[in-house]
Amino acid sequence: MLRGEKVGLRARTDADVEVLHAELAEDVAAWSRSEERPWRPTPKTKSPYALGEPNERHESFSVVESASDELAGIAVLWGIDTHNRTAHLGLALRPSFQGRGLGFDTVLTLNHYGFAVRGLRRLQLETLADNIAMRKAAERAGYRLEGTLRQSAYVVGDLIDVVIYGQLADEWQPPAHSR
Repeated sequence: MLRGEKVGLRARTDADVEVLHAELAEDVAAWSRSEERPWRPTPKTKSPYALGEPNERHESFSVVESASDELAGIAVLWGIDTHNRTAHLGLALRPSFQGRGLGFDTVLTLNHYGFAVRGLRRLQLETLADNIAMRKAAERAGYRLEGTLRQSAYVVGDLIDVVIYGQLADEWQPPAHSR
């Protein structure tokens, strides 16, 4: 398990899939704000959070709150390009775990995984321009705003800008404590 100050990132279990599917995949508004494809009713057997075969271009973790050992959400490193040594990161927290600083700690822990464990040179994240919590987490974690994709996300009838943040390995400041 990868450990941050407030979270742990571990392999997903079947029990996690049940909870994640119910709280993240079945919430139309939340899904529309976090996914590039439209919400559709999906049976649990085809859940986007279901366990899959290992994939060199995608690492998916369950986020566990360290204080309670409860499932808090998901974290992903996706679009992993081993030639250019780049990847994208993303996360989604269950509603009851938002506002506790877990998103920021998850970003820091994914940075450690991407830069120290995987040896990547660049990490990137994209988020809706109005997602202030994610933007603050990215900026606190050392990411730089690199651009805005105007009206590039369709979210339940609204067109919203997407902002792109990036961080290079030589800009990364590992936390003082071990991950």
